[in-house]
Amino acid sequence: MSQPLKAKLVGMLEVVYPELDCDFLAEQLLGTMELAPNREPPPAHQNNWDESDIILITYADTVQREGEKPLQTLHRFLTDCLAETVSAVHILPFFPYSSDDGFSVMDYLAVNESHGSWSDVEKIAGDFKLMADLVINHMSARSRWFENFRKRVDPGKDYFFEGNPKDDLSAVVRPRTSPLLTPVQTEDGERYVWCTFSEDQVDLNFANPRVLIEFAGIIKQYLDHGVVMFRLDAVAFLWKEPGTPCIHLQQTHELIKILRLLIEHHTPEAVVITETNVPNRENLTYFGNANEAHLIYNFSLPPLLINTLVTGNCRHLKTWLMSMPPAQMGTTYLNFIASHDGIGMRPTDGLLEEDEKQRLINTMESFGGKVSYRRTADGRDQPYEINIALWDALKGTAEGGADHCQLQRFLCAHTIMLALEGIPAFYIHSLLGTENDYARVENTGRLRSINRGQWQLDKLEEELENPLCHHSKVYHELKRLIAIRRGQPAFHPNATQFTLHLGLQLFGFWRQSMRRDQSVFCIHNISNEVQQVALSDINLIGTDHWVDLISGMAIDDLAGSITLKPYQSVWLSNQTGGRGSGV
Repeated sequence: MSQPLKAKLVGMLEVVYPELDCDFLAEQLLGTMELAPNREPPPAHQNNWDESDIILITYADTVQREGEKPLQTLHRFLTDCLAETVSAVHILPFFPYSSDDGFSVMDYLAVNESHGSWSDVEKIAGDFKLMADLVINHMSARSRWFENFRKRVDPGKDYFFEGNPKDDLSAVVRPRTSPLLTPVQTEDGERYVWCTFSEDQVDLNFANPRVLIEFAGIIKQYLDHGVVMFRLDAVAFLWKEPGTPCIHLQQTHELIKILRLLIEHHTPEAVVITETNVPNRENLTYFGNANEAHLIYNFSLPPLLINTLVTGNCRHLKTWLMSMPPAQMGTTYLNFIASHDGIGMRPTDGLLEEDEKQRLINTMESFGGKVSYRRTADGRDQPYEINIALWDALKGTAEGGADHCQLQRFLCAHTIMLALEGIPAFYIHSLLGTENDYARVENTGRLRSINRGQWQLDKLEEELENPLCHHSKVYHELKRLIAIRRGQPAFHPNATQFTLHLGLQLFGFWRQSMRRDQSVFCIHNISNEVQQVALSDINLIGTDHWVDLISGMAIDDLAGSITLKPYQSVWLSNQTGGRGSGV
C-alpha cells in the first residue's frame, strides 16, 4: 500500500530541512497546491508519452506578424503548419525579464505584455501539450523580490543566497567566467549575493523554506494555465554549501523529488524535465530511482552526433550509445541536437579526447561558430559551449570544409535523432534550417544570439512555399520523416534499443516495439562516401516482409546488400506494427 502523500512529503522535507517542523511545512505546501494530505498517487512507472510525441522548442516571439501579439502569431503558425507534426510545444520563458532572452525573470506570475497574455498561453495549451520553464535557480536583479532584498523587507528579504568572499569557494563548479559573488548595497550595508550565471541573475536561497512555498504557488498557477511539462532550468546548481562544488548536492535531488511529488499528485499526466548541462554520468543521476525527473535532456547527443557527421566516424557515438542504460518505465530521454543555447562541451567530458574536442571547436569556428567559456577551479577558462546554428554546423566536414552535402548531412542528423530511444525535440530554427544570425550577435553583444533569430511570418511562409529554397527543403522533409516516425510503435520512447556493429562509417541500432510486433533496423551512412550494407550482417528474419520506411523500397533479397549514398538513412521495418510504412 502506498504511503499517504503528506507522510511521504514530510520524509523528503526532513532530508532538506532537518531542523524545521516539516509536518507544518508539508501542510503549507499541500495547502498552496490545494492537495488533500491523503490524495492517491498516480500509477507508478506510468509513461505519459508514446511514439507520436514530438516537441517543438521556440521563443514566444520567434515568429512575428505585424499588428499581432507574438503568442497569437505562434499559435497561428502551430495550428496552420504543425498541428499534425508536433504534440508538445516548449515556449521558452515568456515572462517579464531583464536579460538573457527571458532567463532573468522579473515576475514569474505574469506574461510579458509584449508577447501576449495568459489567455494566449492557455489557447496554445488547449491544442498542444505545453512545456514552460521553471527558472528555479535564479531571478532578475530587477525583480520586486530583489528590490525587497535591498530594502530588507518581505517578501524577498531572505530569498537570495548570500556568500562571503572569505569563504573557500575554490571547489565551486562554474558555468561562466563572471564573478561568483556580486556586492550589492542594501538598507543595512553591503552584502554579497551569489550569481552562478551573471550579476543580473541572482541565485535564490532554497535553504529558506518560504522560497520553496513560493515556487509551489508558481507551479500551481502554471498548472492552472495549462502547463503540463515543467523544465527545471539550471536545477543542478540549486543548493549551495561553501566548501563543496555546489552542484548536484543531495538537497538538490531531494527538492526535485518534492516538486515532482507535488506536481504529479496535482496533475497525474504532468511531467518534470531537468536541464543539467553536465557530463553524461552526472546527468543520468537526475532520473533518481524513477522518482526525480521523468525526462532528462540527452546533453551528450548534440556534440557527439555533430562530431560524428563532420568526421565521418561514429566510434564515439556508438560507444556512448552502448553505455546508455535503458530508461525505466515512467522515465525517458529528451533527445535534441540544437536548442536556444549552444552545443555544450562539458557533456563530452570522458567521451571525447581533448584534441578531438579542439578539432570539433576548430571546425565549428571555420563554419562561423563562436565559443563561450567557463572558469575552472584553478582559474583557467575552458570552452563551455559552441554557439552556432545547426544548419551551419553541418555545412561540411572537419577535413574538407564546406561541401555540397549540407542538406543531406543535416537530414541525416535528424533521422538519427528521430529513431533513438526517447522523445525527439526540434528547435524551431533547426526545423526551418535557419542560418547563423551575425547581425543579432552584433546587436545584443551575446554569442548565443547567433541561434536566436526571429522570422516575420509572411517572409517565412514565402520561404517555405519556395521548393528551391533550403528552408523549404528542410522543413518539408523533416515533417515527412516525423510523420513516418509517429506511426511506428517500435519508436515508442521506451521501446527496446540495441546498438549494431557495422563499422565506423555506418551508425546503426535496432528498435523493437514493446509488444514485440515490430522491429526497425535504423542504419545511417554518416560519411561522405557511398557505403554498402550486407543484409546478412543485420540478420533480418526471412519469414517477414521488410521495407525501408523512409523510401518505401521493399527488401526482397535478404542475402544481398543495399547501397547507401553519402548521409543516406534507412529504417528497415517488418511492418508488423499494423500502421503501415508511413510513406
